[in-house]
Amino acid sequence: MVYTVTFNPAIDYVVRMGKMAPGSVNRTKSEQIYYGGKGINVSVVLKELGIPSKALGFVAGFTGEAIESGLGAMGIETDFVKLAEGNSRINVKIKAGEETEINGQGPDISDTAVEELFEKLERLEGGDILVLAGSIPASLPSDIYERILERLQGRNIKAVVDATGELLMRVLKYEPFLIKPNNFELGEMFGVTIESDEQIETYANKLRELGAKNVLVSMAGDGSMLIDENGAVIRQGVCKGEVRNSVGAGDSMVAGFIAGVLMQEDWDDTQQPDYGFALRLATAAGGATAFSDGLAEKQKIDELFKTL
Repeated sequence: MVYTVTFNPAIDYVVRMGKMAPGSVNRTKSEQIYYGGKGINVSVVLKELGIPSKALGFVAGFTGEAIESGLGAMGIETDFVKLAEGNSRINVKIKAGEETEINGQGPDISDTAVEELFEKLERLEGGDILVLAGSIPASLPSDIYERILERLQGRNIKAVVDATGELLMRVLKYEPFLIKPNNFELGEMFGVTIESDEQIETYANKLRELGAKNVLVSMAGDGSMLIDENGAVIRQGVCKGEVRNSVGAGDSMVAGFIAGVLMQEDWDDTQQPDYGFALRLATAAGGATAFSDGLAEKQKIDELFKTL
C-alpha cells in the first residue's frame, strides 16, 4: 500500500483571465477547484494509474471537510487527523499571461495532533511505501521528517522524500528509497552551480553515498537523470507538448515512478525492478500534468508514454 502525507492540504482555486489589473475589479474567464498539496497530488495521479493509496495529513474546518469529501468522491481513501480549530488553507492561483499565486497559511497543528499522526503511521506494514512531500508548516517541528522516518526505521517501509535543502539532507541517513531534487536544488545542497550532466551525476552520487537509494534529478525542459540503487545512470528526455501548467508536475513524476515500480509484478526484495521503465512513466506523468490545466489523466499519460 502507498501512503502519502500532506502536512498542509489546500483547496486550490485556479482562475484564468486575459489580463489582471491590480487595484481594479477583474473578471475571470474560467475557474477550477482542485484539492492540493504535494502528497495529495501524488495520490491523485496514482489513482489515475490504477495504484491505490491512502492520503494522510491534517485538515481543519469547512475547507478541510471539503478536501476530505472531494478526495473521497474521486475514489481516494483518506485518513486525515482532524484539527479542532482553524481551517485548511485556500490557495488562489491566477493565470493571466503569467502565473501569480496567493497561498494561505493553514491551521496550527498541536503536539497532540502530531502524536495522532504518528499513531496512524504505526499501522504501516513491511513493503508499504510512504511519501513525504513538501515544506513543513511553521507550527510543526522542523525535524518532523526525521522523527517519522526514525520511528519507521527497520520495518522495511520504503520512504519517498520530495523535499529540498537541509530538510532533505537530514533524512538521508534513513536511506530513503527515492528522492527527487531538481538540478538547481541539487546544486544548492552542495553550494555549487550545476552546468552539466557530469556534475549532476557527480552530486547525485554524493546523495547516494549519504544514504539515498534512488536519486531522480529533474531538469525541466532538459529532461531528467536517474541514478538507481545499483549505480546505473539513466538519462531521459522530455515529452513534446505545449506547457500549460507548472503546478504538480514534479509530484506527478513521483507518482509515475512509484507506479512504474509497483506495476512490475515480479518485483520483490530479491529481484529489482526495471528502473528505466519507471523513469519513462514518471516522465510521461510529469509531462501530462505540464500539458494540462490540472493534474495528469491516464489517457494523456498513456499517450505520452508511447512517444518515449
